[in-house]
Amino acid sequence: MELRELLALAVERDASDLFLKGGRPPALRINGRVTLTDLPEISEEDARVLLSSLMNKEQLEYFSKHHELDLSFDVKDVCRVRVNVYQQRGVWAGVFRIVPYQVRSIEELHLPPVLKTLAQERQGLVLITGPTGCGKSTTLAAMVELINCTRRCNIVTIEDPIEFVFEEKEALISQREVGIDTESFYSALRHVVRQSPDVILIGEMRDQETISVALQASETGHLVLSTVHTCSAVETLDRIASMFPPHERRLVLFRLAGALRGIVSQKLVPRADGKGRIPVCEVLIATPTVTKLIEEEKPHQLYSVMSEDRFYGMQTMNQCLAKYVLRGLITEEEAMFAATSKTELRQLLRHHQVSAQPAHRQQGEEQQTGA
Repeated sequence: MELRELLALAVERDASDLFLKGGRPPALRINGRVTLTDLPEISEEDARVLLSSLMNKEQLEYFSKHHELDLSFDVKDVCRVRVNVYQQRGVWAGVFRIVPYQVRSIEELHLPPVLKTLAQERQGLVLITGPTGCGKSTTLAAMVELINCTRRCNIVTIEDPIEFVFEEKEALISQREVGIDTESFYSALRHVVRQSPDVILIGEMRDQETISVALQASETGHLVLSTVHTCSAVETLDRIASMFPPHERRLVLFRLAGALRGIVSQKLVPRADGKGRIPVCEVLIATPTVTKLIEEEKPHQLYSVMSEDRFYGMQTMNQCLAKYVLRGLITEEEAMFAATSKTELRQLLRHHQVSAQPAHRQQGEEQQTGA
């Protein structure tokens, strides 16, 4: 079976990933779970030939030295693909992430409406966080597309590799891929401010140098969008600060307090109706209270602020899970798997159930009185 046919099968079955490994049949990840196909196994030699055909000479040389490589490409009329090629036990293998051509909107993705407000900021830092495969790139793409449709500006993205490809509408968009269009994130970021950007998308904040330049850009009149592999807002702040020497951390948090506009941490949870997954989100907005707590190095108090200050669109992960359970969008069992604290989630669900009981009783009493 040709690679194009395998990818078309993945798209047809609404899979997020295609797994190819020498000596094994192809497998798919559907709704977060790995599913084996009934296709014949791929020989080790066929896997090597297929995967090496995706690389140019420079990429082949790099892979022969490092035994792993990220790349991306288009399959006409099917999808765009992000690939990680690697070796295991001396055998070639690859994981193909399916990237749809169409960028879905914030509403279509069932993301919190406050993301629209964050996308409309004119400067500052917005971070989307979560584990691998939780939809961070999809969320960022939805925000960029909103800006692209509503604002005349210049957007520069720095990605490794490029995933979603944008069609210019109101905005000018330059998409730069690390290893092809630029040497590294840091190199691209050092020069990006000379490209007159209004919005800068950084695929991932992965080291001290990237964070430093991103902070500087967000402090000097640019809106910076990026991702971090953390599971909560508090963990994100701790992770960023921990990348710097101890004597610099206080200054970093002070700068973050001034630059930050919001942190959205997300997970994907299977829907109750079995039709895909839905993002559940923790949202931290940089209100004056939040800014002050970050400046004073009191991140442990941010959770209570998120849980209490709904006016600005803030919410904890457990509040979002409880809301979706009560709406019937996800099951209580799946919510418990995703909960940051199972005990707290049970209390939230119990509180809502108890709160709803008097209303039902009152309604029943009114019906009896009317009779």
